[in-house]
Amino acid sequence: MATKHYLAFLQDTVKNKWENLALEDINSDNRYTFGTMAAKMEELHVLFQAMGIKPGDKIALCGRNCANWGVLFLAIETYKAVVVSILPDFTGEDIHGLVNHSEASLLFVGPNVRKKIDTTQMPNLKATIFMDEFSLIAGTKEAEEAMAKLPELFAQKYPNGVQKTDINYPTDNLEELALINYTSGSTGNPKGVMLTHLNLSGNVEFACQRIPHKPGDRVISMLPIAHMFGLMFEFLYQVCDGAEVYFLTQSPTPTILMKAFAKVQPFMILTVPLVVEKIIKKGVMPKISSPIMQTLWKTPVINRLIRGKVKDGLDKTFGGKLRYLIIGGAALNGEVEQVLHDIKYQYCVGYGMTECAPLISYEDWWVYKFHSCGKEIPQCHVRIDSEDPYSKDGEIQVKGINMMVGYYKNEEATKAVFTEDGWMRTGDLGVLDKEGNIYIHGRSKNMILGPSGQNIYPEEIEDKLNNMPCVVESIVLDRDGKLVALVYPDNSAEGKKLMGNKTITALMEENRVALNKVLPQYSQISSVELVLEEFAKTPKRSIKRYLYK
Repeated sequence: MATKHYLAFLQDTVKNKWENLALEDINSDNRYTFGTMAAKMEELHVLFQAMGIKPGDKIALCGRNCANWGVLFLAIETYKAVVVSILPDFTGEDIHGLVNHSEASLLFVGPNVRKKIDTTQMPNLKATIFMDEFSLIAGTKEAEEAMAKLPELFAQKYPNGVQKTDINYPTDNLEELALINYTSGSTGNPKGVMLTHLNLSGNVEFACQRIPHKPGDRVISMLPIAHMFGLMFEFLYQVCDGAEVYFLTQSPTPTILMKAFAKVQPFMILTVPLVVEKIIKKGVMPKISSPIMQTLWKTPVINRLIRGKVKDGLDKTFGGKLRYLIIGGAALNGEVEQVLHDIKYQYCVGYGMTECAPLISYEDWWVYKFHSCGKEIPQCHVRIDSEDPYSKDGEIQVKGINMMVGYYKNEEATKAVFTEDGWMRTGDLGVLDKEGNIYIHGRSKNMILGPSGQNIYPEEIEDKLNNMPCVVESIVLDRDGKLVALVYPDNSAEGKKLMGNKTITALMEENRVALNKVLPQYSQISSVELVLEEFAKTPKRSIKRYLYK
């Protein structure tokens, strides 16, 4: 199927909505119309050229969601350079490692990241630039000269300012690398997912065709923009099709979210299950959990009135103009989904992964099948590796124009993720129904989804914890949104010697505190629990994780 380049969507939108609002930071005066956004992108092109950046060079972005992050992403893509997106919650050491691994030439950072990095640890960079003000933090002499001359160079190229007629974005590079998205830190071999312009365009085209915008549609960018779910569906598709994107520049606490929903009144909210579950469990379930309310909830005629009021209240919570609530990243709690289903809420659960940029399946909420995660989209085909894909669980495998080309400088991981006939293993287990709806019944991968959509890999945490005093082995679990470490301690004579006068409980608490100092905020351990026996193992000596909750 022919695919329209996402930059062609963007170019049309920029020219047609020149004076309209494009990007704005919530609780800040930083905002761009499509015209001023286009002008800033051209200014950045002049800067890149003056700094000696060439098409195909890599430029890293590491900062919280903000309008400048979005402008930078589009400027890099339209310059034909490659974006390297790095989660700002990583430790300074992880950021250094990923910048070096990606071979980035430039690094743009937000204020929090600026405080924890050491530019001397990234010797291949031409410059490190502050994202908030586009000011130079450190750089080569060439970079310093380019920054100093930027106003003059820009004025020479655009003496009358940037006009609509100057906008001409490249669309001849669908097969070329557009983005390296790192899914984890620098432990072991980093996984930098390599996505092409075709991968991104497949997702944008699907979304623009399936959920076209109406004039004045607004959306909040609150999921981490360094991850594909937030990047694609809270920013790239939205801006390419002309929506107003408002960036939540703070941590999304319930109070901050409610204020943002009320101010922006989004037409669509994309979120992870934990956010929806908190809203339903705290705001809805206490009101309908009494025996009387449960009876009325199921009584014909009366239940329509009660469920209608609950739905109206939820609509108000989300700002009053919501047409789509799209949930992804993990399975939704069964009780919570039942409530949404009962009140006929406009929700659906999609399925994707970074390696598919990210969408694999989706279905419009008015035909969405309860407990499923939709049907495969035209750009990404699905098969179940099972003798009977309609009744017996098998691995979900995918293939199509959304599928990545591989992991950057990691041939071993790339080879492992593809089957011999070219399908990509998702690591998830499930079945199909006769209509093509996908039902996920388990995960062979162990990834934990953080409260704001961050990918947490327990093995990385366990690797650090297992090297701490008196820890033989450990498992990190998610319990109601908090990470708990189960630890089998060293009870040998040598282990007791390490303890000294401390109790094992006190020592494990010391370990926990020390561990959290080297972990991102979202993956920190809330508590450590001791187990009395070695963890149960498979014949290959892998821990049987499913036995531990």
